[in-house]
Amino acid sequence: MLSFDEHRPTSRVLDILELLASSNEGHTLTEIAVAIDAPKSTILPIIRTLCHRKFISLNKMTSRYSISINAFVVGSSYLEDLNILNIIKEEMQYIVNQSLETCQMGILVKGDVLYIAKIDSLEPIRLVSFAGKKIPAYCTAVGKALLSRHSRQQLHELYPQGLQAFTPQTITDFSCLYEEICLIRESNVATESEEITNNVQCLAVPLCKDGQVIAAISVSIPKFRATPEKMSLIRNLLLASQRKIEQIFSTVNVDLLTFPS
Repeated sequence: MLSFDEHRPTSRVLDILELLASSNEGHTLTEIAVAIDAPKSTILPIIRTLCHRKFISLNKMTSRYSISINAFVVGSSYLEDLNILNIIKEEMQYIVNQSLETCQMGILVKGDVLYIAKIDSLEPIRLVSFAGKKIPAYCTAVGKALLSRHSRQQLHELYPQGLQAFTPQTITDFSCLYEEICLIRESNVATESEEITNNVQCLAVPLCKDGQVIAAISVSIPKFRATPEKMSLIRNLLLASQRKIEQIFSTVNVDLLTFPS
């Protein structure tokens, strides 16, 4: 919906670019008009200008428009100024702003989660943690997200001494852990309730490129604030950020996210 201070023609330009940037197949003029709720006669001059300026292009065989070279050039100039970690932190900050809960990012180092970024909630009661902290991956939501592409054999190899209990809720059975890993592959969301810290629940999503888990982000919630509505909001926020981040992963060199293992 157009807000009171937005310039309608400019908004339509941005709507068209955002629509085409999120599509692999492109869209026809009619599909664009329907998607952004604008008359074809109104957006046709915009489309023609964007084509002329090479921000979008037309496939004459299919009559579909798609994103073109100059849009990529503009986007690349942004990525040159920000490394991927900073982009992920922007998404994490948005999640915190919307949920009012702490968001963390971690990578897998052997069998542990290494937390490399954290955005704190402003709530007086919140998770106490810090970037640089390491925790066994099997008992955290972010860790389970990082393990979500591992086989049963790989899990045994990561933890040859077995799964140590940190609380009464910690999973200590490999079969139970693997069953949960399989569920995470299906739902794309990892959960954890008091498995490492009493009275704290977490949700997390893996961040993947070409089927490989690169990192994961999580949100931690004190149990007394973990209402169904709050958990649903956080799940949706995490999945939306996951889609945005993985789209960036698909277009850039993820060597920027190479960390020690």
